[in-house]
Amino acid sequence: MAYENLLYEVSDSIAQVTVNRPEILNPLDGDTIEALGRCFSDIAADKAVKAVVVTGAGEKAFVAGADINHLTELTALEGRAWGLLGQQVFSQIENLAKPVIAAINGWALGGGLELAMACHIRVASPNAKLGQPEVKLGIVPGYGGTQRLPRLVGKGRALEMTLTGDPITADEAYRIGLVNRVFPKDQLLGEAKAIAARILENGPVAVALCLDAVNRGLEMPLDEALRWEAAQFGLSCATEDIREGTTAFLEKRKATFQGR
Repeated sequence: MAYENLLYEVSDSIAQVTVNRPEILNPLDGDTIEALGRCFSDIAADKAVKAVVVTGAGEKAFVAGADINHLTELTALEGRAWGLLGQQVFSQIENLAKPVIAAINGWALGGGLELAMACHIRVASPNAKLGQPEVKLGIVPGYGGTQRLPRLVGKGRALEMTLTGDPITADEAYRIGLVNRVFPKDQLLGEAKAIAARILENGPVAVALCLDAVNRGLEMPLDEALRWEAAQFGLSCATEDIREGTTAFLEKRKATFQGR
């Protein structure tokens, strides 16, 4: 499959989606955003793909932000529509019933950090810099940065990042919980895929239900979220995978899940 400004490959049930405009640090323009939407729609429908790793091409950037030339031309209504388009695509990524891991191999600024935050797990190389610098351009994050960032790192740290616009290092991002792990740059993609592979050893229905329970539960009051968790637990109890998983445990063997 071919997508504008993206490289796409699948190996061992893991798709690698690479934003591919390294000469200009992989910015997100309209074509790239729309290509991401089409790509993740195809991934959702492709039963052969069970996990995804997202990264950027080149040595310097994951995604260094939006296309600034395009931003200068937006009216208020066009800006709102532009924000809604990006939010829709990133929500599509966040709500995918398959794990998505961002391998942040360099600059992740503005829309790039927002893309990474829409992924379920984030790993970074030591040279990565992460930030929401939109205020330095006189604008506001529009692809979910003001909402996902405080949910990940807390209100105070999120406000410091969005109000100063200053980027943070990979080590600081790890310290505050914005990234899960930091790996040497030459090991980053391999480690991201290794995490994906470990997830794929587990029951795929249970993995999808866990993603749903966490994503939806975070938007609910605690008592409602706990009821939702119980409902997902109940659904997992009705699968063939629970029989295989529990039987394999009792028989001291590796489970062979069928995803049903």
